[in-house]
Amino acid sequence: MYYYLVEGTVCCSLTPCEGLEPLPRPQMPRGYLFEADPRRCRASFALTRPELLGAGPESVAWLDEHSCAGPARLDEPVRQAFRQGGLRAVNRRYPGWEKLVAPAPKTGKKRVNLLAMGDVGGTLLTGLRLLGGDVIESIGICDLNEKAAARWEFEANQIAYPWEYDALPPVEVISPKEFFQCDAAAFIASRSIPPVGSQVQDVRMAQFEANRQIVAGYARQARQEGFEGLFCQVSDPVDPLARVMFEESNRDEEGRWDGKGLRPEQIQGYGLGVMNARAAYYAKKEERFSSFLTQGRAFGPHGEDLVIANSLEHYDPALSDELTQKAVRANLEMRALGYKPYVAPAFSSGALSLLLTLRGQWHYGSVFLGGVYMGCKNRYTPLGLETELAPLPEPLLRRIQKAADHLAGLATPLE
Repeated sequence: MYYYLVEGTVCCSLTPCEGLEPLPRPQMPRGYLFEADPRRCRASFALTRPELLGAGPESVAWLDEHSCAGPARLDEPVRQAFRQGGLRAVNRRYPGWEKLVAPAPKTGKKRVNLLAMGDVGGTLLTGLRLLGGDVIESIGICDLNEKAAARWEFEANQIAYPWEYDALPPVEVISPKEFFQCDAAAFIASRSIPPVGSQVQDVRMAQFEANRQIVAGYARQARQEGFEGLFCQVSDPVDPLARVMFEESNRDEEGRWDGKGLRPEQIQGYGLGVMNARAAYYAKKEERFSSFLTQGRAFGPHGEDLVIANSLEHYDPALSDELTQKAVRANLEMRALGYKPYVAPAFSSGALSLLLTLRGQWHYGSVFLGGVYMGCKNRYTPLGLETELAPLPEPLLRRIQKAADHLAGLATPLE
């Protein structure tokens, strides 16, 4: 191991770091330095398991502990760091990487802004207002339709406990220009949602071409304003649009990619929460799926490439595929009843998942893994974004990789 002092923080590396002066003797590190393609790897993340030190290039294999094998021998200072919780990994190929070694995250309650106050936005706002008083300081809402924003400010601020009128976070109307003046910006806007009764089978992907242009515009705004918070992609298709946000925020005025926009870990897609909840709904109804409730997992995008595992301990591909299809088609069942399926997504993928994120708790969301945004169990920690490392059966890992390969071909950069 090699040891360095960066911005007052002791860091280690498996390889020599050009341009840095080595420390004369090993000390317990808090950072881990490495180099990887910034378009294919996060700028920083929580390194909580030594196995990841030998995991190879970032990919969905980082979710599988069988695919990760750390160095045969670690220095005692590094072992001590892992015993105390781990290291903050920092990619030296990112512009300004030195500032990522010892970040100073904002403590206390957070400001959350929501863009677009339609059915999903209004329902999500209701959840945040009712349940988020412990972590949310205030909520800003905006919509191109000023009356929609005014309506929800009026409604939401009239939800109150008697005699405890400041117990819930206040809601205020903001302009789209103020969208990124916050700690977490939730993008719920959608230009085209197929109406109930249409013959569109994959409703989410039908929205992609229209919505990617909207996201690209806000990506440029986030870049110009130097947004340092969390961008939460809620509108469909969640996972490809999260990648559009990353790619487009990192392009200069000539369209060249320069890595000076949002870092990949600043963006998360919020669509997997409801797919997990739908799988649990069916698992409660049919005993043969019940193992999902205690041993199951959800992976992948909010759509046709969803991966539901009935159990990590006793994985059954056929049973898992059947449960996956039930979760994927649940929105069509609701449409067949004549209603738009937005309440469960707004709460399970939206309000509840966002609150778990702000609390630093485990939740489902799409995070950057090797160039795509892949849904998995994750949380934000003082060391950075942490993804669950679990023993995945080989057939399950192959299914996850297939979903990742499909996602890689979807969100090509805008011309």
